[in-house]
Amino acid sequence: MNKATYTVDVPGDRFGVLEIIAEHEKPLKLMLVGGVDSGKTTLLTFLVNSLVESGLDVAVVDSDVGQKGILPPATISLAFPSGKVSAVSELEPFAHYFIGTTSPAQYVGEMAVGVKKLADLASGQADIVVVDTTGFVTGVGIDMKRLKAELLRPDFTIVLERSGEMESLKRILSPYTRVLTLSVSDRARPHSPEERRLIRAAKWREYFSGAGTVDVDLKEVVPTGTELFHGSPLGVEAKELLESVFGWMVFAGWRGRHYIVVKADSGKLPRHFNRSALHAVDFEKLSNLLVGFIDESGLCRGLGILKWLNFHEMRAQVLTPLGDEDLSESVEMRFGRIRVLENGEELGLLRREEL
Repeated sequence: MNKATYTVDVPGDRFGVLEIIAEHEKPLKLMLVGGVDSGKTTLLTFLVNSLVESGLDVAVVDSDVGQKGILPPATISLAFPSGKVSAVSELEPFAHYFIGTTSPAQYVGEMAVGVKKLADLASGQADIVVVDTTGFVTGVGIDMKRLKAELLRPDFTIVLERSGEMESLKRILSPYTRVLTLSVSDRARPHSPEERRLIRAAKWREYFSGAGTVDVDLKEVVPTGTELFHGSPLGVEAKELLESVFGWMVFAGWRGRHYIVVKADSGKLPRHFNRSALHAVDFEKLSNLLVGFIDESGLCRGLGILKWLNFHEMRAQVLTPLGDEDLSESVEMRFGRIRVLENGEELGLLRREEL
């Protein structure tokens, strides 16, 4: 399921951009910016096909983590089109950078680093690197676009706007890139939250089809992206004390700059506690949590869904489509912030600080 497919029935200003690109020295970098439902995916597909057809080597960096074309969601992905495509989803991924959520407001730094890392990887292999971005263009989204432009220094940034609503963002980007403004096509249509959810569900299902459960030794593959497992493990007496005071079942705990425990409520009314001194994680929030397998270069080999944690033995049961080679190259298992089932159902997002 895709939001957009290839068409040449586009506003005329798109062809003007192609002329500007054709006249510019290669290699070059191009970034696409636009609000939600502004037609970025349609524009991306049109530009990529037109550039490939003209004989140029093109790379695509897909950083629209919530509405990814290149599988899987919750990552930034790099692909090298070998020919024309009817939809971005047809592109075969070359590399990924793990973000771990489809709502990246709390991951501005990771979003910028991921785009820069993959664009650098592509720059030696392509005449043109095209970077697609999220539709998040207000609030923290402005900082996200600025950081990407500051790091990437794209030769051109194409901004899609309807009636001057992007003027402020264009001024912010202008020190780092040449801004080209295109009108939003009359054919661009809004997608409801339910439509977006269904699109993501189809992509989750496709990615995890044929996945199997693997046993991950967390003594060998370092758990990251979370405060869990870091610090001195709590002893039996400390866990029993916490259970007695708060009425919890404590599965595991550690002491570092503060106490952190994984617990389940016993049904009693929980007592108030100083959250700067004690961080309590509900065991349920770890169930079906998205994780990324990260290699020594910091790239993501692929995703998994956490099914069970054995804290005592430091082992995890993870559902993943990855094979033995990708798993053997992984040095980290990084915790994400979205819970999802392999059938595509999303169980909810977590805040960064929750884990």
